[in-house]
Amino acid sequence: MSKARELKRRIRSVTKTRQITRTMEMVSTSKLKRATDRVYAARPYAESLMGVIGRLIDPELQERYALLRKPETVRRAAVVLITSNRGLAGAFNVNLIREARRLMDRLRGQNVEVELHAIGRKGISFFRFRRESMASTRTDITDRPSVEDADTVIEPLRERFERGELDEVYVVYAQFRSALSTPPGVMRLLPVQAEVKEEQREAERRGGRGYVANYELSPSADEILSKLLPLYVRNSMYRALVETAAAEHGARRTAMKNATDNAGEMIDVLSRTYNRARQAQITQEIAEIVSGAAALE
Repeated sequence: MSKARELKRRIRSVTKTRQITRTMEMVSTSKLKRATDRVYAARPYAESLMGVIGRLIDPELQERYALLRKPETVRRAAVVLITSNRGLAGAFNVNLIREARRLMDRLRGQNVEVELHAIGRKGISFFRFRRESMASTRTDITDRPSVEDADTVIEPLRERFERGELDEVYVVYAQFRSALSTPPGVMRLLPVQAEVKEEQREAERRGGRGYVANYELSPSADEILSKLLPLYVRNSMYRALVETAAAEHGARRTAMKNATDNAGEMIDVLSRTYNRARQAQITQEIAEIVSGAAALE
């Protein structure tokens, strides 16, 4: 009887857990839709901005602007790691942290001094546990990042890069390809390396619509670049934030769906075990009654 009671308690416990995971899956699904809308809205603007800058840059301008200048020797680099503030998202944060450590080890192997800027409680907790020094930490950026959030993250680093205190700035983020595919990625924000995509060049060569090969510039390229370069850096940081937020919801939805399915399978197994135990107990009780009646005769 005690085994049947224990199984009954386990079934109730797993059922309550399944209700929680199913609710979290539904919440993540609703948030994922809004997050993907922000991602799809940010991508065309970023790609167009990259194409314009890529066509305006030439070797002469590249030496004139600090954001385009590539140092001969990289001595100091900043790594911005974006993780989530919450868990229950499978291996989402683990993969981002692993990618950041791989990047930092590679840079340090090249005798580059690395400073870490962590965004999100999960990344901060890991590196604090590892006793890794962090130049800055942020936990106030939510799963709905704004352009202002991106500006407060990248602006101090951009100013230090222009002063020559930093030689490179990287961001480790989650690339949102689909709800099921959110691999970690590394983007070098500084120095700016904007290039025209090959498909755009091919469309221009064939006279494709939507791309223009020649520009009439007003004002000059110098003035345009002075405005566009900081805007491009900020927009790249914003894109990394929104893609990571969407990837987080996708990873959490997948993790909660798997947990819900596993809980359902566990309930089925426990229910069958409980029924067998209950049936064995009833059979034993009937046998005892029959034996007792036979003994009285």
